[in-house]
Amino acid sequence: MHELTENHIRQAAELIHSADSLIITAGAGMGVDSGLPDFRGQEGFWKAYPALAKAQIGFTDIACPDTFADNPKLAWGFYGHRLNLYRKTEPHKGFKLLRAITNQLDGGAFVFTSNVDGHFQKSGFPLNSIVECHGSIHHLQCLQGCNQEIWEATKFIPEVDEEHCLLTSPFPTCRHCGGIARPNILMFGDWQWVSWRTEFQRARFYELRETVSRPVVIEIGAGQSIPTVREFGERQKAPLIRINLSDAAVNRPGDVALQMGGLEAIAAISKCLVDMDFIEKAPAQKP
Repeated sequence: MHELTENHIRQAAELIHSADSLIITAGAGMGVDSGLPDFRGQEGFWKAYPALAKAQIGFTDIACPDTFADNPKLAWGFYGHRLNLYRKTEPHKGFKLLRAITNQLDGGAFVFTSNVDGHFQKSGFPLNSIVECHGSIHHLQCLQGCNQEIWEATKFIPEVDEEHCLLTSPFPTCRHCGGIARPNILMFGDWQWVSWRTEFQRARFYELRETVSRPVVIEIGAGQSIPTVREFGERQKAPLIRINLSDAAVNRPGDVALQMGGLEAIAAISKCLVDMDFIEKAPAQKP
């Protein structure tokens, strides 16, 4: 590892060592090490969904309420495939390492993520400390907006023709009007998103934020094309550790830039904290 990078990792570990809590802000890059696509650029998206590439349908076109209205089988083919993928994919080791770090902090961890995969919950982070700013694929709402209800998608098991990106099983439906349900996710050009669940999460975050005095923000895999996560972390008036494989630049003195993948950087910081006796070394795995 380059000496400058090692120094930055040490700086990041020292920031965490002196903190009382960790604010984890995460974008799509957080899921890449779990094997999830991040849809970075049109070509990356079409590589993950060749049927949409063949039809020249881009991410902003499919991730849109109009597609649910015009071609719900196609829309649910895309989101149904993602729901199945997120359910079966195990979060990478970095989530567990972050849990081990935050367990040593009096104020614990707060999570702000644009990811809709639910992997922070799946990794054991407390439900009351997570803000999903774009909603969750594991929750549904009425496509027609007949009510403001949000319900869990647990009973919906989508069957998808992946070759054509089409839902082949019945649609999930609204129990009030019987119409098609959609994911409770903020899409492009979306004026029908039911946002109260996310607004409640935000309000809870700001209440908990008042209980800590020395937080450190660790931003993982958050891009600039939709800068919601970056801007949120920068507003926290706390030291920032920015982990990004392609765009890790920071502007403020004292902030740390790590041009690395999420898992690689988290593992390196964790190892440094072990060396500093901040966290215990994980026991060796039996062969």
